[in-house]
Amino acid sequence: MPRPATTTPDQIRSTVLAMLAEAGDATPATGARFRKLVSVRKLRARLGAGDPATLSRALNAIEAEVVRSGLSEIAIPGLPPEIAEQMHALWQAAVAVQLDDVVRLKREAQEAIDAAEAARTDAEMRVELLRQEITELRSALTARDAELADVRAQHALVHERCATLDAAAVERQAALDAAVTKHAELDRAHVEALAAAQHRYEALSKQLLQETAHQREALKKEHAQSASQLKFAERRIAALEAERDRLDGELAHEREARQQAVGEALALKAVNAQQHAQLGDLLRDIAPKPSRATTHTGLASAKRTASGTAAKRKSK
Repeated sequence: MPRPATTTPDQIRSTVLAMLAEAGDATPATGARFRKLVSVRKLRARLGAGDPATLSRALNAIEAEVVRSGLSEIAIPGLPPEIAEQMHALWQAAVAVQLDDVVRLKREAQEAIDAAEAARTDAEMRVELLRQEITELRSALTARDAELADVRAQHALVHERCATLDAAAVERQAALDAAVTKHAELDRAHVEALAAAQHRYEALSKQLLQETAHQREALKKEHAQSASQLKFAERRIAALEAERDRLDGELAHEREARQQAVGEALALKAVNAQQHAQLGDLLRDIAPKPSRATTHTGLASAKRTASGTAAKRKSK
């Protein structure tokens, strides 16, 4: 999509004419002088913005108009320089006005051409759209005709189907009437069976109530018997627990007595060992030094005596 122009053709033209007037040439500008005085770079710098391609096309158009307007060879011999300059300035002003009119007319003509071209293009597009619409409408009409033929054929089939369904409906109605009659008979039989079942239910209900009352009485008796047995069991458990506590106390007492006896036995064993040692020392001190065999025999006798004494104490 092209960027929008920031300068108008009128601005470009007025700027170019101002640049030519500022040059101060005595003779009108030729093509080479015009290109020397005015360039795309200078014009863009003077305007401050503008597309270089657009400025170049505008400069070419203005140059062609200025050069072809006959501004060269405008000097008339025999005129004073002041009058020549005034005439030259007047001529330039007239040419500028004419050029402005020409550019305006060309612009208006171009705008009219563009508008006509746009209108023609728009008309062609509308004609093409109308042709497409006509083609689509023809296709739609053909499709509608085909659909209408299909619908008519389907309508005939549906009509035949409706006739068949009507006949089937008559048959179904007859079957329905027969089913209603049979259903009424079944309802009557169901009512009779329900009455018989109700009578049987009432009899069974009475029997069940009687059996329930008997079972309730039996359960009450069983519950009373279980309660008495439970009380007896509780008393028995209490007696057994008391006996267990007594036996636990006796067992604890026996354990204490046994531990005390074991302690006394250990103490007696220690005392016996001490006395045995003292006796050995005493025998060694008081006895003369006998022969080795006699000494061994005496020590053995003393050991047996001490062992017999310790055994007697343990048995006690």
